[in-house]
Amino acid sequence: MSIMNHRLCGLLVLASWFMSDLNSLLHSLMALRLSFCTDLEIPHFFCEPNQVVHSACSDTFLNDLVVYIAAVLLAGGPLAGILYSYSKIVVSSRAISSARGKYKAFSTCASHLSVVSLFYSTLLGVYLSYAVTQNLRSTATASVMYTVVTPMLNPFIYSLRNKDIKSALKVLFEKIKISPL
Repeated sequence: MSIMNHRLCGLLVLASWFMSDLNSLLHSLMALRLSFCTDLEIPHFFCEPNQVVHSACSDTFLNDLVVYIAAVLLAGGPLAGILYSYSKIVVSSRAISSARGKYKAFSTCASHLSVVSLFYSTLLGVYLSYAVTQNLRSTATASVMYTVVTPMLNPFIYSLRNKDIKSALKVLFEKIKISPL
């Protein structure tokens, strides 16, 4: 509570919205300079900037450069912060004397790290694979993973660590005759 207060939390949310709006505006303005062929279909459930750029008939070098620079800045910054935080957690956890305390600290981190790894690996897969291959089905699958599956996993991963949620699920499963967790 001494570090994360309501004001800082609000500023972080505001900064996140501002950065995402600027990123969207940048990609939209960059797409305006392209000329597109007729009757094109993007096989995604939403328009990835990478897919839109590569469906153009004109030169896309500058757009590719902007996409990759934005990806490095907007994904690399938070990733660096996450890695820094985990390095601090590991250093602090090494000072814990009990094995149970170390287990609790690392098990809490493992669930978050699994979601972060899934998000970043599929995100990198979408943006870097298009430079190597034109397999649209695999990029569409990867984009579903980082935009739909990862956010859906968050409530399950974090709430299943809560004892109240576990006991409520056990009661629910017992009522409908399913073996408990």
